[in-house]
Amino acid sequence: MAQRVAAFIGGATKTLEIAIYDLRLATDPAATVLGAFDAAQKRGVAVRLMFNQDNPDTIPVPPPAQVDWEFIDRLKAIGVQTKAVHGVPDLMHHKYVVRDAGTAQAAVLTGSMNWTNDSFTREENVVFSMASAEIAADYERNFEELWQRPVVAASGHFTSPWVTLADATRIRPYFCPGRGPKLVHEMARSISEAKSRLRVCSPVITSGPILGALAEACAHSQADISGVYDATQMDEVQSQWGTQATVSWKIAAFQTIITSVQFGSKRSTPYSKGSVHDFMHAKIMVADDYVYSGSFNLSHSGEQNAENVVQLRSPQVADLCTAYIDAVAARYGGRPLTGK
Repeated sequence: MAQRVAAFIGGATKTLEIAIYDLRLATDPAATVLGAFDAAQKRGVAVRLMFNQDNPDTIPVPPPAQVDWEFIDRLKAIGVQTKAVHGVPDLMHHKYVVRDAGTAQAAVLTGSMNWTNDSFTREENVVFSMASAEIAADYERNFEELWQRPVVAASGHFTSPWVTLADATRIRPYFCPGRGPKLVHEMARSISEAKSRLRVCSPVITSGPILGALAEACAHSQADISGVYDATQMDEVQSQWGTQATVSWKIAAFQTIITSVQFGSKRSTPYSKGSVHDFMHAKIMVADDYVYSGSFNLSHSGEQNAENVVQLRSPQVADLCTAYIDAVAARYGGRPLTGK
């Protein structure tokens, strides 16, 4: 994945704008990415990088970012402009790169992948690249508002229209927290309306509207439903729910999901500072021919964080994403691929 990130950076001719939650690279991946930045600077590309300031509190989902200040200093030394966004009380949880915004060659690289050695090698992640001046303009707008005013709560308060690509794929980005409530209700609507297939791949599933709609679908829908989640993180979440009477219904809803449908569940290494991070980290949902993917865990807290999600409508992309989710689910105890 370091090579893919470097290749995307290597295509820039004018600007690069990077928003990344967790930035900790070492050894070969660090050299690869740093080399791509250095080459871009030497080509005259203006590079800006924004990252989440370390959160000192204990936050199990998502695990707190641990910025590598030495790597940041190395980027500054070659001319990259950097800015920290304080992740208190809400996280700057984006993971995207905007390339050459404002030009016909503009493109975006986005998904669930942080820039860490573990993310590149041990975790499951999904990444999309989109060549679209219109989509890049929306991402650049989100980046610019956080760069000028690095306050998470003030970001994402704008509506992005649908964009139709040359192959008829339709795309619409959402940015949280500004569009968080709209995003989760749109996802819940897609779950409720799914007729043929529904796939969910997320470390946690805790957003009330999404959890409720998914539990209802698993209990009553005729659609083909399956998915995968991170068992270690969901155990932690359910323990928290058990101490809060107002959200205890979520435990029953989640149990309905995993007892009605054969979901995969990855038993990842519990988070601790310095531990291996091998989470089931991909965040993607398919409902019929709609796909939702980005940095957003299907969680209530994600609605308050700075997050981005692309909503796509494409049978071909939905087929590809369904196959990916089925493969990951089967790896961790979900429905066997041969049993589809």
